[in-house]
Amino acid sequence: MNKEVIPINEIPNFQSRAEEFFPIEWYKEMLHHHPVYYHEGTNTWNVFKYKDVKQVLSNYEFFSSDGPRTAIFVGANKKPEKATSISNITMVDPPDHRKSRSLLAAAFTPRSLKNWEPRIQQIITDLVENIPVDATVNIVEAFAAPLPSMVIADLFGVPIKDQHQFKEWVDILFQPYEKNRVEDIMQEKEQAAKEYFQYLYPIVVQKRSNLSDDIICDLIRAEVEGEKFTDEEIVQATMLLLGAGVETTSHAIANAFYSMLYDDTSIYGEIKKNTELIPNTVEEMLRYRFQSSRRDRTVKQDNDLLGVPLKKGDSVIAWMSACNMDGDMFENPFEIDIHRSNNKKHLTFGSGPHFCLGAPLARLEMKLGLETFVKKFSRIERVEGFELEKNLTDSATGQSLTYLPVKVYK
Repeated sequence: MNKEVIPINEIPNFQSRAEEFFPIEWYKEMLHHHPVYYHEGTNTWNVFKYKDVKQVLSNYEFFSSDGPRTAIFVGANKKPEKATSISNITMVDPPDHRKSRSLLAAAFTPRSLKNWEPRIQQIITDLVENIPVDATVNIVEAFAAPLPSMVIADLFGVPIKDQHQFKEWVDILFQPYEKNRVEDIMQEKEQAAKEYFQYLYPIVVQKRSNLSDDIICDLIRAEVEGEKFTDEEIVQATMLLLGAGVETTSHAIANAFYSMLYDDTSIYGEIKKNTELIPNTVEEMLRYRFQSSRRDRTVKQDNDLLGVPLKKGDSVIAWMSACNMDGDMFENPFEIDIHRSNNKKHLTFGSGPHFCLGAPLARLEMKLGLETFVKKFSRIERVEGFELEKNLTDSATGQSLTYLPVKVYK
């Protein structure tokens, strides 16, 4: 049975793309006046405070990932012919979740990340070198969009030339929910999933007899309690990793540049002078500028842990990007501050058993990307006349930039 999709965009009911791109006023309103909010139209409870969001994401005894409704509208909603632990990994709780999670985590060890760093750095260096000096560039097209696609293609061990195809599949598989286009979108997703499977399955089969140093081969080698992934499960696993590793990272990189141009124009100069500030800058961008990170859970047993009477079966939406602006956790939360000491406590990547496996990779790409960029370019400037509203598009992460002109100087 397919899950019912919660039309989550109806809860804030934003009036423009730009408002959804950075809903700071809505976050203020909800945090200050409606921290636990029942939305009648979607029949959902919504939480915005840091402690409540963390509770909902982490306490799987009371708030389950498994339920009849979901706010996640990604991949092909049609179940595979043979449901596997991987195809259901985002929808199950521990202990059923642990074995698949452990197998997947085998592809994201600190050792792997350290081994990948030179490869990621080379991709970033090539992209930055191709950006002309003393020119105006679309930073989305030149840098933010291609970087995660090229990295994931390289780490999967597939030809880099196929990264454009990867991006196209991701764009389709992670299209957001639109009530008026559900049937069309589902057909597009199913077609993309079929094409992706037909492309990657033979590659997985070939790699089994010719192991090398890449994520697919790590997934082939992975073993937990005597269990290993099948070829089909590996294809499904890579599809999950695509979503975690392409769309969100591209979004985060583009937003970081937007922030340096429009939130605080002194940031670029600061990190240019002192690159040691870059890791903390990355965390602050993830806290302040990710915009619409949220997850749904189903109430597993009656409780009042959020200060309201919740019944078994109720749907709860945890708004992580809102809780990142909770004044009880972050001082002056509605200001961007790259010197903030506790910004790594943000919940953009989630919390608890479903914490994003791709978080270390996203952080590394953002860190190396900024380091390489500031090394080549002395300063960046916004382009007058840029209209935010006209350069946004619907995506799984909310509104994503499609075009962001930047003047770059040697």
